[in-house]
Amino acid sequence: MVSHFYNHLTRYKIYICILPICASVTIYTMRIYHGLLLAALLFTYSSMAQSPKREFRAAWIATVSNIDWPSKPGLPSAQQQQEFIYRLNELEKLGCNAVIVQVRPASDAFYPSNEEPWSRYLTGRQGQPPFPYYDPLKFMIEEAHKRNMEFHAWFNPFRALTDSKKNPNPSTHITFRHPDWIISYGGKSYIDPGVPEAREYVTSVIMDVVKRYDIDAIHLDDYFYPYRIAGQEFGDSRSYSRFGSGMSKDDWRRNNVNLFVSVLNTNIKQAKPYVKFGISPFGVWRNASKDPEGSPTRGGQTCYDDLYADVLQWMRKGWVDYVLPQLYWEHYHRAAAFDVLLPWWEAHSYGRHIYYGLGVYRMVGAGKGPWVGTRELIWQMQDIRRMAQNPSHVFYSASIFDKLTVPIKDSVISHNRYYAFPPVMKWLDTSAPAAPMVKAVPSNEGTLLQWTEPGKEKVRYAVYRFVNGEPVNTNNAEKIISVLNEKEYLDVNANKYKKCTYVVTALDRLWNESKGNIPVEVNIK
Repeated sequence: MVSHFYNHLTRYKIYICILPICASVTIYTMRIYHGLLLAALLFTYSSMAQSPKREFRAAWIATVSNIDWPSKPGLPSAQQQQEFIYRLNELEKLGCNAVIVQVRPASDAFYPSNEEPWSRYLTGRQGQPPFPYYDPLKFMIEEAHKRNMEFHAWFNPFRALTDSKKNPNPSTHITFRHPDWIISYGGKSYIDPGVPEAREYVTSVIMDVVKRYDIDAIHLDDYFYPYRIAGQEFGDSRSYSRFGSGMSKDDWRRNNVNLFVSVLNTNIKQAKPYVKFGISPFGVWRNASKDPEGSPTRGGQTCYDDLYADVLQWMRKGWVDYVLPQLYWEHYHRAAAFDVLLPWWEAHSYGRHIYYGLGVYRMVGAGKGPWVGTRELIWQMQDIRRMAQNPSHVFYSASIFDKLTVPIKDSVISHNRYYAFPPVMKWLDTSAPAAPMVKAVPSNEGTLLQWTEPGKEKVRYAVYRFVNGEPVNTNNAEKIISVLNEKEYLDVNANKYKKCTYVVTALDRLWNESKGNIPVEVNIK
């Protein structure tokens, strides 16, 4: 692999000096040294490689404890909206084509619900609607779709209280309506996944959003059962004695989660077959020391053994459309190295999409170590782009970029400088829209492109421009000059060239792309 990059760099007359290495250097130092060398090689190679046309690019927007949005509880509605628009605009600059927004952080809602109260993180008081009244979820979806960004509605399925000693919720909250379902553990309270009626309740809450809102995906976060706390047992003995059916407690817990995931997926697809279903697990499924199929890691906790999330089972069975493991560690991390986990997840996709969560939060205030500057982040993004079947990166979390320096943001913008469409999920739909019919009208202001709508289905359009006789190749993302919802586009830069050739394609909501129109040529006078 490294020799390949040396050959590539030599071809372009780029050379890297390698300092002599003393025999007393430790193995660990050598690994860091080689990592720095490989990072330099990959960064240079990145600048030469063509940007992929399909790449999932997103960020989590966390609302619990007002991590990302809104900046504090109880803001006037107009300020909440302005802050969310700012979030989208900043992510659009970073090249994102999707957002993952937390709409139910703790059995509460960022939308009007008959089942759960308004979130205090939105209005300052649980159960109180925003003032002046508006529907935040509807607003957020519309703003994302204006920018041709997917909206993934993020649910924490079983968290009931972020502080089990404080319950500011109204009497309609699930903790009051069904105290028999609630388990306090580690200072928080949870809905017991072992109670069938409780799982049905959570499913119905999520399905309410699927049915009423124009979302693109349902997204669940990393824990169903909470992270294990040493010396404390999760208090589900009563439900285990009722519903355990002779299974070991660990197997029973995993079965509860499996039932929840499979039933939710079935319900989503029956209601709206195009709505995707994704889950973001902890980055280590299982250590190889416990299971030969596990990764060669030493994770202190794992999905399978501690969170009772058998992620591989979900992908094998087709219960999820994508898995988004949280790979928040650097290259050569001693227990869970990024460069170990990325190929492991790629080898265990079972035909489903794997996207990758990146821990940009680790860069905030980093004074030393691997997260100083841009090296580690860009290295990870380039590794994914080179190695992943479906390239992707998802930042945790959106507001972190407010705290990072301009050079870091500029590096991400440069990496994502060309448009990319999310990868197509062939098991959901492969039927592309018809190609639009295009005409071009040159003028002193530029060239106005206009086209017919290819059908009744709601679509978006991609405009490709090829200049001065270069060959038409719609596989080249660098030639996309706009992605838009309208049926016309003014190319204000057309008059810079002697000749422009345009192709316009239509893309449906699952990003299936039509064939292009017959290329339209414009000779500039």
